[in-house]
Amino acid sequence: MAQPNHEPITATADAGDVLGTYLRSQATAFLRALRLHDEGAASGDAEGSDAARSLRGAARRISGSLATFRVVTESSWADGLRTELVWLSSTLADEHAYAARLARLMDALHRLSGSPELPAPRGTAGALTVGSARAGALLERQLTLARTRAHSATLQALGSSRFHAVADAVAVLASEVPLDSVAARGRVGDVLVPLAAVAENRLSAAVAALPPRGDGEQAASPYNADRDGLWHEVRRLLRVHRYAREALGEDVSRPAAAGEALDRHRDAAEAAAASATAARTPRIAPATAYALGVLHADQRHEVEAARLDFERVWLREPAVTPR
Repeated sequence: MAQPNHEPITATADAGDVLGTYLRSQATAFLRALRLHDEGAASGDAEGSDAARSLRGAARRISGSLATFRVVTESSWADGLRTELVWLSSTLADEHAYAARLARLMDALHRLSGSPELPAPRGTAGALTVGSARAGALLERQLTLARTRAHSATLQALGSSRFHAVADAVAVLASEVPLDSVAARGRVGDVLVPLAAVAENRLSAAVAALPPRGDGEQAASPYNADRDGLWHEVRRLLRVHRYAREALGEDVSRPAAAGEALDRHRDAAEAAAASATAARTPRIAPATAYALGVLHADQRHEVEAARLDFERVWLREPAVTPR
């Protein structure tokens, strides 16, 4: 979610003031989301999921900004808090990721069951085939188990002294940001802008390292997941770049749109991996394995589509072209 700045930031503004304002706002957002998450969990309210998403978003923004603008803060404090926020964000993300992955795969199975690739039995147009029904049941068992374990890990984390220490640190951050006494007195144009440019250069280098779409090996092996890691790294660096630009009050619509494409890329790649893992289950029926294979191919095509969308947004066009 974008975090708009309501006042323009000039290059001559005080770097510590600008960074401090952004970090305090994100700390406040973190604490607000934490309260809503606790209320939702206590009442069983579905809004708890939205609160968890907001909590992760605030944690990522704080940790990303502390990484980019580390020299403007007390470095030892920034390093410690950043490490803990990365841990928290990752822990909170797992349960949602498994639920979203299952929903994505089940939707794809239902869609594919009406296609020529997975023809429905005569007289049952639109219904799942026996193979895809069994594939869906297998995926549901595996991913529900993984989600249950992630939920337990989340509850354990939220009840731990480690989490309470993180929450206390963010509560302090909401009112006071530990800043470096020298760097924080510099101007935005002299301090924050060059640091944000470093983050952008790292992103540019990662994008340049992506294999070109005309690469023969890539074209010949559309289902090869070996290069997914390069794209995931671009996604991470794009997020850091976006947060740096947010802190400077700049427009982030383009990196946000590019990030959405890479989010879809990550989701499709992980869904494809889940279907491949399920296909390796011992003693499954050939029809089930076939359905999982078609599902894997479908998600790898989604991966390719997301890569194309990213390139369209980031490399050629200023905004996403509607489908």
